Amino acid sequence: MVRVKICGITNPADARLATELGAHALGFNFYEKSPRAVSPADAWNIRRKLAPFISAVGVFVDWKPSAVTALAKGLRLDVIQLHGDECARHVDFCAKRLPVIKALRVGPEFSEKLFPRFHAASAFLLDAAPEANEPKQFGGTGRTIDWSLARKLAASHRIILAGGLTPENVAEAIRTVRPYAVDVASGVESRPGKKDPGKLRAFFAEVARAQRNPA
Repeated sequence: MVRVKICGITNPADARLATELGAHALGFNFYEKSPRAVSPADAWNIRRKLAPFISAVGVFVDWKPSAVTALAKGLRLDVIQLHGDECARHVDFCAKRLPVIKALRVGPEFSEKLFPRFHAASAFLLDAAPEANEPKQFGGTGRTIDWSLARKLAASHRIILAGGLTPENVAEAIRTVRPYAVDVASGVESRPGKKDPGKLRAFFAEVARAQRNPA
């Protein structure tokens, strides 16, 4: 079964619809420069009303690990997602407190040698790296990654596929990569931070279709 994480949740209505449609996890982005950033207070107001068995994932970019784990404890997060340039020592520190998803940017400089370095992570999220002429950014490029590479990695690692997923391509992505989970934010939005109900419904319908017909 492919799991679904809806990231960039900023309001209770989007959280409620995503969980009603079958989301396994919701992502709360604490990266201040993101258009989907949410305050700890707003995240708590959403998190405390989540149905049982829905994982709350905190997304952090280059925070001090002690600050990450302190906020995660305060908000009763279930998973920590490290989406920046965190070193292996920071991953190890956080992984002693909660499961960690380590995000890796897939581009020309990507190497499979990164995986042993972050052995303490419970899963790896693959997202697209920015182009050479673009400013550095942490996710949200809206571009897909090399799915053939992702499929190879998914054979030996717990891979969460992100990057440019939409209702139009998620079924093909699942059939090609066979990931542990898919992660979407901008692909189901009407504007940054606001999910589009029609796109959300279509996304979950396509995920279900891919799982009914995996060939």
